[in-house]
Amino acid sequence: MRRLLRGAAAFALATAAVLTGTTQAQAEGGTWDGCPYGAVCIYPQNTVPVDNPHPSHIFYSYGFHPIYNQYGNHWVFNNQYDGALVELCKSINTDCHESIPPQEGWYVDLTPINSLHLREHYQ
Repeated sequence: MRRLLRGAAAFALATAAVLTGTTQAQAEGGTWDGCPYGAVCIYPQNTVPVDNPHPSHIFYSYGFHPIYNQYGNHWVFNNQYDGALVELCKSINTDCHESIPPQEGWYVDLTPINSLHLREHYQ
């Protein structure tokens, strides 16, 4: 019975997150569904991180990070600290329009995204 309830709760959370397109981290300062504290993580296409806490990409350093062969919908978690942002860029190192705030995860189509820009909040 507990297994059924946990499964139903996980499904409800995943459904709510997909409908809104964003999710908030449970607690600042720790690993979040496999994404280490201080990192930005991309999860495999069409997976729910709470069910499969294994990111396919993990980025720690500030700057631009090209991403290759990432098509369709993926969760991108910003588990950075001190207000650091991750920007989604449509060209390599340019054309960045959307910023994911710290401690948020977005479910986004990465097909048009060619790089991520991790940066401090005051730049």
